[in-house]
Amino acid sequence: MNTKSSIGLSMRDEPRFAQPRRPERAASTRQGGAVSLNRFLVRACDLILCTLLILFLLPVFLTVALLIYLQDRGPVFFVQNRVGRHGRDFKCMKFRSMSCNADVVFQRYLDAHPHEAANWHEYRKLDRDPRITPIGRFIRKTSIDEFPQLINVLKGEMSLVGPRPIMRDEVEKYGPSYKVYKSMLPGITGLWQVMGRNNLTYRKRVVLDRVFAGKISITYYLTILVMTVPAVLLQRGSK
Repeated sequence: MNTKSSIGLSMRDEPRFAQPRRPERAASTRQGGAVSLNRFLVRACDLILCTLLILFLLPVFLTVALLIYLQDRGPVFFVQNRVGRHGRDFKCMKFRSMSCNADVVFQRYLDAHPHEAANWHEYRKLDRDPRITPIGRFIRKTSIDEFPQLINVLKGEMSLVGPRPIMRDEVEKYGPSYKVYKSMLPGITGLWQVMGRNNLTYRKRVVLDRVFAGKISITYYLTILVMTVPAVLLQRGSK
């Protein structure tokens, strides 16, 4: 399946948004009702699917948690502030994939490798991140590290589908598009996941968030969920 054609998207052009027209009151009411219905359906799907996934994946959760702990006796989870809907910070959860002294190791590595430092500032990713443990490399490549975010979804802080949750220091990179970002719940998966993940430049990720905001509906939500399965299984864009 051609990913771009299946979701009606070309990465060559940044989406252009027409100037909003003043709608008739009746049309505005219908539009507002459609948005509310879509949000209700998406939230219902989030709750149902998350509950089923947690029950089904519980053995994986427990096994991964044990392996992470046995590796260096450090914490199992990595919790970090991310920017959510309405610009509010929330505690985003992941399985810990880095060493306990990751910050020190990371800074030393960037200081010694200017090329990798430039790569980090452009993509927010490294070809071979020195902070990542052997177990961490595996759970990142398979996206298992993101399983705890199902808890964030149940709490209403994230959705299964949405823009990639960003850190506070990334807000400036979004520019005017930040207004679009904070109008939505961040997602475990989204266009950035199915369109290339780590292979995308930061600018393209921002463009995809704008595209998603303009197309979101329960149908689009389900389409991206379905497309995420082969993207994860085939490890497209994973490192």
